[in-house]
Amino acid sequence: MQLAHIPLDRLSISALNMRHSKRAPDVSDILPSVRARGVLVPLLVRPNGTPEGFEIVAGRRRYFAAKSLADERGQRNALPCAVMEDGDDAGALEASLIENFARLDPDEVSQWETFSRLIKEGRGVADIAATFGITELLVKRILALGDLLPKIREAYRREDIDAETARHLTMASKAQQKDWLALYADPQQYAPRGHQLKQWLFGGQSISTKVALFPIEEYPGLIVCDLFGEESYFADADLFWQKQNETIAARRDAYLEAGWPEVTVLEPGQHFQSWDHEKTPRKRGGKVFISVSHRGAVECHEGWLSRKEARRARAQGEGGEPDETPAKPSRPELTLPMQNYVDLHRHGAVRSAMLDHPCVALRLMVAHAITGSGLWQVRREPQRTANEATAASIAGCKAEAAFADRRREVLALLGQADEDGAIAGGNGDAFALAAVFARLLALCDDDVMRVLSLVMAETLEAGSAVVEALGNHLGIDMGAWWQPDDAFFDLLRDREIANSMLADLGGKHVADGNVAEKVKTQKKIIRDCLAGENGREKIDNWLPRWMKFPAESYTKRGGFRTADQWARVQSLFVRE
Repeated sequence: MQLAHIPLDRLSISALNMRHSKRAPDVSDILPSVRARGVLVPLLVRPNGTPEGFEIVAGRRRYFAAKSLADERGQRNALPCAVMEDGDDAGALEASLIENFARLDPDEVSQWETFSRLIKEGRGVADIAATFGITELLVKRILALGDLLPKIREAYRREDIDAETARHLTMASKAQQKDWLALYADPQQYAPRGHQLKQWLFGGQSISTKVALFPIEEYPGLIVCDLFGEESYFADADLFWQKQNETIAARRDAYLEAGWPEVTVLEPGQHFQSWDHEKTPRKRGGKVFISVSHRGAVECHEGWLSRKEARRARAQGEGGEPDETPAKPSRPELTLPMQNYVDLHRHGAVRSAMLDHPCVALRLMVAHAITGSGLWQVRREPQRTANEATAASIAGCKAEAAFADRRREVLALLGQADEDGAIAGGNGDAFALAAVFARLLALCDDDVMRVLSLVMAETLEAGSAVVEALGNHLGIDMGAWWQPDDAFFDLLRDREIANSMLADLGGKHVADGNVAEKVKTQKKIIRDCLAGENGREKIDNWLPRWMKFPAESYTKRGGFRTADQWARVQSLFVRE
């Protein structure tokens, strides 16, 4: 006979069990004891012919009581079992187990006192288990009570606290046990118990070492062991997530190096919906999805495409064309509100800078007259946006203030009383045109050029290729005109882009350590880097790649109009 703890899902009722029945027995009389103390007397089992499976010869009611408790708590613990060998007599073994166990005091604290005395006398855990007919794990669990403060042990002896609470308290430091006792002794306070106690001990998040992708020995923090259940947990959840995210990032990079076209790391708690995807091999564009549970468990789903992408791949295959071009991206790099935000800020910076280059403005206006444009009627750029935050950002930006000052100067030259009005965009009134013409004839060349520059600036189309050409030609430094504001961060909602920005600011180590974090968390770290807060080194004059001249993309997904436009005209503006 061998004693061992065997998981519930590896146990079944033997047909030879004298109480074998399809109907579950009434266990109401023993359930309170099992709920408070667990199963103490080992079940008698034997191999059932399947790999790692066992059938219960004796102990059916204890099995069903434990199963009921597992369904109640959502936690399936292993049960103590005596494994029969060939030639063993079931009746004699069961009687021996019961007789041996009857020698033990039913009070677990008294059992601890007995076992502790035997340990001091030189007896080992295996000796004690054999003497009393129980498993070595049960002996270790009883001995673990020695880690509890005496007052907690006495409360457990009186059954004022249950076994689950006592088990979790064995993981607590002496200081935590004292804090818990203070709550327990105060009738006005609530002392957490059971699962809530575990959350209290670990600051709201208990993460088992079983889910770690990285080698446990590389974890620099404290690991707390549950001696009752032989479980271990990371004491510092934030430190675990940093190491886990770094390992997830390394695994993502390894997939990309292995030739997978795309690897998506899902947000923690976001499930991979296999029903909405189709299994697709890598050579046909299959992607990898990495899901991360709130408890840290990681799953890699290799070779999947969304049903829409899979249909497109099949259609290309049936057409006999090589499937070398990547599928159309499911979403652009910039959302429409963010593209609008970027366009208007870049437009404001470019047209303000252009006011200092009237000769350039003249040539540009001539080009407008020859080829036309989306605005040439003449109409001014409306700077339209449906986003209130973007409108407020543009209205309060440095470029807009500088432009307004220069426009008031030009309006004064033209003798117009309305110092806040626009120059361009008249309604075609011939008398008004004659009046402006007469005024311009009276101005010197320099003043006319100032007016011309302002008119060109007002009719410069936001988001157009000419803004990119002009900004690059003038060598505009966006850092002198723009700083990240609330509207920018509110429109930044792509987690992959936020992680790339984090890498630009804090380095790859910081980005990889937060690769699976929500975009809200990553934006907070970006802001900390820019402000030099929460222990982050302050980064000055940072610009997103979208804002630079020339503009750059963060991904290969496309959908960034600014970069695409500059790529088409760049060769025309290469300086010798």
